[in-house]
Amino acid sequence: MPDIEEAIIEDCKRNIRSAQEKLYQLYYRYAMSISLPYSNNEDEAMEVVNDGFIKVFMNIGDYEMGRSFKVWFRRILINTAIDNFRHNKNHYFLTEPEDHSISSFNDDIIDEMSANEILNLVQDLPPSYKMVFNLYALEGYKHNEIAEMLKISIGTSKSNLAKARNKLKVAIQSLNA
Repeated sequence: MPDIEEAIIEDCKRNIRSAQEKLYQLYYRYAMSISLPYSNNEDEAMEVVNDGFIKVFMNIGDYEMGRSFKVWFRRILINTAIDNFRHNKNHYFLTEPEDHSISSFNDDIIDEMSANEILNLVQDLPPSYKMVFNLYALEGYKHNEIAEMLKISIGTSKSNLAKARNKLKVAIQSLNA
């Protein structure tokens, strides 16, 4: 597979349309799996994927052969999702009246849930909470990095993470109530 992938990438560097189609087909599912957690729905994830592939084809000359294409591509997809988020952030940072108190939380509940159930709960978070949660929990960014990427304050990043965690706890408890 690596030899085939390298040949396709080399052809993409020469701007051969059929190679671009092959690369798209080869990595479409992977791209959706990366983009969906950062998107509000499948249509938005598809937009991120398509924009990400456009960036790949425009910048494929910067890709260094011998390095992991998936890692390089993942970074492009996440940055594209962040760009999409920033473009739409005025719609996302709406203040919500909420104060869901959690009296106690049983961590064993999570052990009984499937990965799909957990991902669905994360997907249901409001966009601003989901973006911060994913960047912090999945990608390992620190609040100052998230704030810089999303053009928000560090306090907003911390607040959104806390609210995301709280919403997830409430959602998990309501599933098992």
